[in-house]
Amino acid sequence: MRIDRKILLLLGGGAVLGIAGTVSFDGAMKATSTQEFCLSCHEMSIPHGEYQSKAHAQSRVGFTVTCGDCHIPRALIPKVERKIIAAREVWHHMLGTLDTPEKYEAHRREMAEREWARMEADDSAACRHCHNPDKMQTKPHIQQIHQQALQGGATCINCHKGIAHNLPDGM
Repeated sequence: MRIDRKILLLLGGGAVLGIAGTVSFDGAMKATSTQEFCLSCHEMSIPHGEYQSKAHAQSRVGFTVTCGDCHIPRALIPKVERKIIAAREVWHHMLGTLDTPEKYEAHRREMAEREWARMEADDSAACRHCHNPDKMQTKPHIQQIHQQALQGGATCINCHKGIAHNLPDGM
């Protein structure tokens, strides 16, 4: 059986395009997951400023958490879904929805609730990437509270809202 030269060229070209597309896609995912990329939108200076005064920015063991560590899932499909949803955020950046501190504050609660719901839905996977409640070296009564909360179906964000950013007014 003789394979036609055109078929070989088509298969080879398809393989090259597939590899190039995969490499480009991976590069775009990495580039848009950096702290620098997140901070390129000026309205992100508000949450970044808050974060800088919180424990995650000033780890006593030298580890710094970035925007993507908490806000971008690690698994491919959820990551792609999050990037698609982020297109709405870019749209609002262009519209100027959050371009002043007053506008940001007016939308803080809805943004926080949306993020908290996402974290609840994935059982605070971003938190658990670095923290394991079973191995935390805390005071015994805090370990007990964690175990009771987890056994009751709670997840990290249920109790730790405000751990990296200021809470909305009235909370």
